[in-house]
Amino acid sequence: MASTSPVSTTARLTFFVQPPDGVRAFQSINHVNTADGVSDRVRNFEREEKEVVIENLRGKEDFASLDKTGFQLVHHPAKHTSFTDDAEIEREYYPESADLIKKVTGASRIVFFDHTIRRHRPGEIDDGPNKRQPVAQTHVDQTTASSIARVRRHLPPDEAEDLLRRRFQIINLWRPIKNPAIDWPLALCDYNSVDPKKDALPVALIYPDREGETYGIKYNPNQKWKYFYGITPEEAVLIKCFDSIQDGSVAVFAPHTGFDDPTTPKGTPLRESIELRALVFYD
Repeated sequence: MASTSPVSTTARLTFFVQPPDGVRAFQSINHVNTADGVSDRVRNFEREEKEVVIENLRGKEDFASLDKTGFQLVHHPAKHTSFTDDAEIEREYYPESADLIKKVTGASRIVFFDHTIRRHRPGEIDDGPNKRQPVAQTHVDQTTASSIARVRRHLPPDEAEDLLRRRFQIINLWRPIKNPAIDWPLALCDYNSVDPKKDALPVALIYPDREGETYGIKYNPNQKWKYFYGITPEEAVLIKCFDSIQDGSVAVFAPHTGFDDPTTPKGTPLRESIELRALVFYD
């Protein structure tokens, strides 16, 4: 793959633009505005596209690691490969994925709190849990506040408070389904090129029954965006969304986004992928 893949690609990535006057940004997840014939989630912030050079790390995979850059590619074929039934995914794919994350990180405990299957369906509206498309906006899935809230939401109160006193992380495990992810690949930003205080700004996610919070990523020309060309279903990417160690010694998160690669050949199979979201704990 490395010998035939490009050195880089140039694509337009979508970045967050902060609302004026310090207003808190929000986005409604399951409410779609179809004004002017354009389908988009209801939100109070603008977005802008910027042309960005995205370096291909094929042949340089060792450049990236969870603690150095905030993301890492692994070759690890899954035993579960159908990804058609949520109960089967939780019963079969979760345990093997927990073992993988433990092996890569040295963590002692993994708690998955959800998963999302994304299928690129041009022209369809992403307005429900079973219609998720690749995310075309630079972001980080969690903020510090929402990461702590996740621990308290998914674990018993006394256990949660004990775990919060030690190192914990939130890590996504992302894997293509059926075909290599050449259509709408995944771009990842090296944490060392990010200004966390200026580039990452909180965005409230409004669900029917609760509220979450992510980071929208502002454009910064210093950011270094990367991708792995043609990630196969036998590979997976670990994406760090939060780390409680924030003393500068490790990457805290990795901004990421799906993107429309203009060099994608016509007739390429449309991207399908699954991502698991995990609370990662250490003794």
